[in-house]
Amino acid sequence: MCEAAAYLLKNGQEELFLADVDTIVPEGDLLRVVNIFGEQKTIKASIHSLNLINHKVYLVEKV
Repeated sequence: MCEAAAYLLKNGQEELFLADVDTIVPEGDLLRVVNIFGEQKTIKASIHSLNLINHKVYLVEKV
């Protein structure tokens, strides 16, 4: 499978935000993150980086 896991970067640590992600949609200051099961989470964050080999998306919360 080619889904990614979305992680929040906090104090240099990875914190799993949502697994099996297939869609990330920007909505103003927010990101809507959706996985293959239809679970959705919205967060005020930006994409920090992508690691496509390891299927990871790194997010950083906006204050």
